[in-house]
Amino acid sequence: MQFNLKLQNDFKNNIRREWALTNGLGGYAGGSVTGAINRTHQGYLIASLHAPVQRYVCFSKTNEKIVTDSHTYDLSSDQFKGGCHTDGIQYIREFTYDGTICFTYEAGDITIKKHIALAQGKNLAAVAYEVQNKGEAAKLLITPLMNFREHSESSTVDSLKFEVKKQEHGFTLIPKAQDDHCIRIAFSGGELIERDYKYICDLEAQTEVDNEVPGLDCAFCPYDVSVDIPASASMHFSVMCDIVPLEACNDNSGTAFAKHLVSDNESAFEILRAQLDYTDELIKRSGFTDDFAVKLTVAANQFIAHRQSTGYDTVLAGLPWFTDWGRDTMISYTGLTLCTGRFEKAHDILLTFAKYCKDGLIPNMFPDSGLEPLYNTVDASLWYFYAVYKYLEYVATPDAYEFIKKDIYPCLKNIISTYKKGTDFSIYMDTDGLIHAGSGLDQVTWMDVRVGDWVATPRHGKPVEINALWYNALCTMDMLQAKFGDNDDSYRQLASLVKTSFNKRFWNENTGCLYDVVDDDDDTIRPNQIYAVSLPFTMLDKEREKAIVDTVMDKLYVGCGLRSLDPDHKDYHPIYIGSLSKRDHAYHQGTAWGFLLGGFISAYVKVNGRMKATALCADKLLDPVREHLLNNCIGSICEIFDGDAPHTGRGCYAQAWSVGEVLRCYCEDVLPMLPQAHS
Repeated sequence: MQFNLKLQNDFKNNIRREWALTNGLGGYAGGSVTGAINRTHQGYLIASLHAPVQRYVCFSKTNEKIVTDSHTYDLSSDQFKGGCHTDGIQYIREFTYDGTICFTYEAGDITIKKHIALAQGKNLAAVAYEVQNKGEAAKLLITPLMNFREHSESSTVDSLKFEVKKQEHGFTLIPKAQDDHCIRIAFSGGELIERDYKYICDLEAQTEVDNEVPGLDCAFCPYDVSVDIPASASMHFSVMCDIVPLEACNDNSGTAFAKHLVSDNESAFEILRAQLDYTDELIKRSGFTDDFAVKLTVAANQFIAHRQSTGYDTVLAGLPWFTDWGRDTMISYTGLTLCTGRFEKAHDILLTFAKYCKDGLIPNMFPDSGLEPLYNTVDASLWYFYAVYKYLEYVATPDAYEFIKKDIYPCLKNIISTYKKGTDFSIYMDTDGLIHAGSGLDQVTWMDVRVGDWVATPRHGKPVEINALWYNALCTMDMLQAKFGDNDDSYRQLASLVKTSFNKRFWNENTGCLYDVVDDDDDTIRPNQIYAVSLPFTMLDKEREKAIVDTVMDKLYVGCGLRSLDPDHKDYHPIYIGSLSKRDHAYHQGTAWGFLLGGFISAYVKVNGRMKATALCADKLLDPVREHLLNNCIGSICEIFDGDAPHTGRGCYAQAWSVGEVLRCYCEDVLPMLPQAHS
C-alpha cells in the first residue's frame, strides 16, 4: 500500500491535501503535503495523556535549511497571518504515504528523504533523515518547533512557558501549564545552537481561516541543530520526541533518552521499520490483494485505539478531534474490525458496550475522568444488534455463539424489553409496534444539531431508519432465540406487526419513497430511508425497494456520499463552510455524508441483482472515493462533503464510519463479483 504524489509548486491547493498517522492510544500526527500545518489539530506529536483523550500538541514539526558555501536552501513550508508563506514546497519532489510519511527534497546537489513515524502504543514521534550529497560539504540546520496545548486550542508567547534543560544530544521541556509532564527531544548527533529568537508566531492554519476563526498559533524554538553533511557522501540522522510523566523525567532521563538514540543511530529508523512491518501485517491479516480494499484496510486501523477507562480497545469516530461514540462505533464496526480480520477487536468492542448498557441504552459517549457515560441516542442500541449479527456472520464458530449467548444476549433482551416499555428521551414502542423517539429539545438520531434552543432537524416521532433498525433487531433476536433454545416466538410476532405498520405508515405515494418521520408526516426526501432496503432483515416489496434506491440515486448521491437533504428543498444548504453557525445550518440540510454510501451501495446491489454487471456498476459508483483518497486526507475518507459540486471534503479529514462503511459494502457487495483481474 503506497501513495506517491508528484507535487506541483502549488501551495494554495496542496495545503488542503492532508495526512494523518495514529499511535493506537488516541494520539496522532498530521499535516499537509506541503509540509505546512493546515489545522489547529496538527503536528508531529499530538499525545494522548489519558488514552484516548487529553490530547496535547507537544511537537509541532521540524523546519530544515541546507547551507553550502554559496547558497542557503530554505526547505520550510509555513503559512503566516494573512496567507503569506515560505516556499519550501518548490524543493519537494515527492510525497509518499505508506503507513509512514516521507517528504523527498532536492536542493542543489543534495537529496533528503524526511520520514515521519509514530511508535504504536507510545506517545513517541520519530523523524528519520536520509541524506545523499553529490556535491560540496554542507550543513543541515533543523529547527524543532515545540508546543504544549490542548489540540483544539492555540498557543501564544504568554502560554508557551517551559523549564528548559539542555542535555547531551537533546533537551527537555517541562510545561509551566502542566508541570507534571516532561517533553523530551533527542538528536543522533550534530550541535545544539541556542536561538536568539525563541518563538515563531502568527503561524496560520488555512482550514481554520476558512471557518472564520483566526487559526493562529505560536511555537517555542529554543535550539537549532546543526548537522555536518560531508562532500559526496550519504548519511542518516534521527530525531525522536516523546512526553512522559514528570516522575519518569528526572535529571538523568533526558540524557538516557538521548544516549539510547546516540548509541544506535538507527533508532528513528527502527520505529520507521516497525511501523512499516505493522502496516504489512494489517494487510496480510485482512487477506485483501485488491488495491482499494488494501488502502481502506490501512485507513481503518487509524480509528482503533485503547481506552484507559475501560481497559479495552474502542473506535475513535474521526480525526482529528472526535473521540469514541456509540452510534459511530456500531456503524463502522463491521468494516473496521470484521472485514479486516481483527476479530479479537470486534469481540472486545461488543463486550465493552454490553457492560455499559443502562436502561436499554448503550453509551453515546464513554465515561472519562470519573464522569458518567452519555446515553442520548435512540439508534446506537439498535445498531448494536446489527453489529452482533455481523459478528456471527463473520465469526461463525461455536465459541463465538457461546460468547454471544453468555455475555451479549442478556443485554440484547434487556434492550428489546426496555424499548417496548419505554426509556429515556421519549423512546418507547407505540401500539402499532413502531418506535417513537424524542421530544422538546432532544436530538437522539444521527441528525443531531442543536444550537441553544434551536433544533435543526428535530425528527421527533417515528423516524424511518429507527424503525427499520427496530425490525432488524427483532428479527435478529428471533434468530438468536431459536439458536439458543429459548422457544420464544414473541420477537417474530412483534416483527410481523412492525412490518405491517411500517408499510402502512411510511410509504408515501406522492413521492414514491418513504416518509422520513411519522406520525406528523415529514415527506422531506432524506437518505435515512436507504436502511429500509440495505439492512439484513427488511420489510418492503421489491418494487418499493427499487423505487427508494432510484430516488436516492437521483436526488442524493454525489459520488463520495449521499446528501442529507433533497437539493430542491427550500432549506437546502449547498456548501459547508464558514462560521460554526453557518456550518450548523448546513450539517444535515444538504451536506453529503460519506458513511451513507455504504448502505446505498448495498441497497443498489440488492435491488439490481447480485451479479457481475451490477457489481461493475457499483464499482464505478465508488470511483469518486478512489479519487478522493488522493485528496483531503491522503488514504482516508472525509466525514462530509459539500452538497453541490465539486463536493469538496469537509469536517473531519478522516472519519471512521466513512471508511468502515465503504470498506464493508465494497468487500461484501462489490468485490466478490468483480472479475479476478480487478485484484
